[in-house]
Amino acid sequence: AQQPGTLLSNQEYHRFFRFLQITIQASTACHLRELYGCKNSLVQRLDEYENHGVIPPGPICSELPGNPFFRNFCTFSLYRCLTKKFFLKV
Repeated sequence: AQQPGTLLSNQEYHRFFRFLQITIQASTACHLRELYGCKNSLVQRLDEYENHGVIPPGPICSELPGNPFFRNFCTFSLYRCLTKKFFLKV
């Protein structure tokens, strides 16, 4: 283990920035969703990419307590954005 206050190793920096980049990308996708809505062609392409080419029609079931399903993928994605649980799966 590194001493508190010391710099990260090269490998640790690589992991840190990879995580940061992924989080920034997820946050950017959420910002686009909030600005333009789910009918926007770019947002739809992102949703298709996330779902191997097809946006699930819904309802979307999840294992979330208190939120057993969402009426469509857009609602589910918006929930992930609002709660900042970008990598939540169904």
